[in-house]
Amino acid sequence: MTRSIRLCRSLLIGFFVLAFAVLPVRAADQQPMHLAIDAAPLVINTAKGDVPFRVEVADTDEERERGLMFRTDLKDNSAMLFVFEESRLVTMWMENTPSALDMIFLDENGRVSAIRENAVPFSRATISSGGAARFVIEVKAGTARRLGVAVGDKVHHPAIAAVCGKCARK
Repeated sequence: MTRSIRLCRSLLIGFFVLAFAVLPVRAADQQPMHLAIDAAPLVINTAKGDVPFRVEVADTDEERERGLMFRTDLKDNSAMLFVFEESRLVTMWMENTPSALDMIFLDENGRVSAIRENAVPFSRATISSGGAARFVIEVKAGTARRLGVAVGDKVHHPAIAAVCGKCARK
């Protein structure tokens, strides 16, 4: 009897130690990621004129996976630019993302190839580029329509220029 009580007590202590060790990691996972604002603005050439954005560049797997999760502070003139290693069908989702977003998909030359407006917060539904894309820009919902962003518009940023320069040499 004493042996089983000690075993139960040891298991219970082990459970609490494990639970409290995991809690800080779980809480840290739910903190929003803030990347440095790039020195160069991202500029979209629209029919209404050039539109500059303060941009965070997500160009690693971890940054692309985290994106704007848990963020509630995206400003009207702010964006996140996702840079992928190659052109491909890109799918995104809104899990853990509390703010509705517009997603602007770009080809390898920095041209808008698709626009998905008003992505639903916290949704696990996939949002597809519908074709090959190399970059994705996420902005506050309603921004693409308000600014008149359209398929075919050109986007400028050094991260895009670096890729386009490589494409031109191929």
